[in-house]
Amino acid sequence: MLRSMFAGVAGLRNHQVKMDVVANNISNVNTFGYKASRTAFTEMYNQTLASAVAPSESGAVGGSNARQIGLGVQTAAIDVIHTQGATQTTDRGLDLVIDGEGFFVVRQDENIFYTRAGNLYLDAFGYLVTADGMYIQGRMFLTADDITSAESEGGTPLVEQKVIERIEQDGELIVWGNGKEEPGQLQELLGEGEWPRRGENPEMMSEIFGEGDGERQVGRMVIPTFYKNIAIGQDGVILGEDENGSIVQIGVIMTATFVNPAGLERVGSSLYRQTANSGSCSITVPGDDVNGFLTAGALEMSNVDLSKEFTEMIITQRGFQANSRIITVSDTLLEELVNLKR
Repeated sequence: MLRSMFAGVAGLRNHQVKMDVVANNISNVNTFGYKASRTAFTEMYNQTLASAVAPSESGAVGGSNARQIGLGVQTAAIDVIHTQGATQTTDRGLDLVIDGEGFFVVRQDENIFYTRAGNLYLDAFGYLVTADGMYIQGRMFLTADDITSAESEGGTPLVEQKVIERIEQDGELIVWGNGKEEPGQLQELLGEGEWPRRGENPEMMSEIFGEGDGERQVGRMVIPTFYKNIAIGQDGVILGEDENGSIVQIGVIMTATFVNPAGLERVGSSLYRQTANSGSCSITVPGDDVNGFLTAGALEMSNVDLSKEFTEMIITQRGFQANSRIITVSDTLLEELVNLKR
């Protein structure tokens, strides 16, 4: 069989991969926080017909270059382009944009994921979650006494009883991270053991969030029903107004950065997972170090450039068409070869 035919087949297969990538980009043109991908081609290995020859020492004969025939194309990489997407104003307080580098940290069971999609919600227990119900990770500023000293002086409970029951049931309490923990009544609910909660896997938390006290300072974010007029600042701090009209810092939403964000693995639902090539994960407050600040009342749109994608679509279609012609012409040559017998 002709080498040209196999080169054409390789071209068809890889241009189809590129078209798949382009199609996925266009499909997600209105997906919050979506990052476009691109396909990079590289030549496949070459067949060497003759190796390079050095000039003779006497100078009587000059050198000659190698003679090689390429055997087609292959996909070298499918890159994720982590440039900033456009900002769309929504005027919804729980919609957030990371202006710069960073990802929101979300958790489902023991699995940690990262996302740029900032459309957040409150569930029935007051926890801050994503559209898929994954818990947003951050640091609470409220102490344990703030949660349980609800009924003194006839006040309203800061957290509804069903949240306390939920904590008692699953053994997991939000990690209070301001260094002023006083377990009190919650210790009775959660049982004896190292504060802040039982049922936590310290090794897993240390692996994800680093050594030291930081491993105990990142967890679920809950907004007590006691507060109203909730607002989120540029530094991720959640503010609320209590029944006395005082502004209280409830907690702070944490964001994560990576040495190589392009090395993250997509897992669907606008989520990413850390990999061996994404590098170390640094979790801190927005605006700290290289982490971008937050903008509330807006969402980051997809960074897909439709004009570029349609141009890539045309180029890909023409490349596919040209490679199909290689196969057609190669088949014609084979047909002529078969007809030599006539």
